[in-house]
Amino acid sequence: MGNREDLLTGAMRCLYEKGYARTTARDIASAAGVSLAAIGYHYGTKDELLNAALYQALAEWGNDLGEALSARRDATPAERFEEVWTQVIRSFAANQRLWAVQFEILAFLDSKPEIQAAFAAANQQAREGLADLFGVPGDAAGAVLQALVGGLAAQWLVDPDSVPSGHDLRDAVRAIAATVG
Repeated sequence: MGNREDLLTGAMRCLYEKGYARTTARDIASAAGVSLAAIGYHYGTKDELLNAALYQALAEWGNDLGEALSARRDATPAERFEEVWTQVIRSFAANQRLWAVQFEILAFLDSKPEIQAAFAAANQQAREGLADLFGVPGDAAGAVLQALVGGLAAQWLVDPDSVPSGHDLRDAVRAIAATVG
């Protein structure tokens, strides 16, 4: 790997270990085994490098989750719903620090317009992907599914044992649907 790739890997490690706000340029350079000047040369600023690392980490999570979820398309919709949510919830444990960093960043999105724009674009992609995954039409359905992901992630970070299972979510959605019929 070259300095650019080493910096990206080092920045991802720092994001997971220190979070977004507490990571310094020196932390990244040290983790990458390169000079401070390499950050400016390859990425312009520490923030641009951290943003690139965050986007890379999110893309890797999305790819990993997509592969795990594509395994069984022959299931009934109810089985698929349960299996997908089971996999999503499992992914929280495997990516705990990534979720924590995302929630950290939400606190100061108004001062980071480039991240806000990237999160908005990622949100739209997530809505479309979730709607497709569950076979439900519409942006609103994708938004509801996305809200479930974010809400479950927040619950998992606070108290992993309190998060409902895929089976529990399936039953809850059925109960909610029955009341608004």
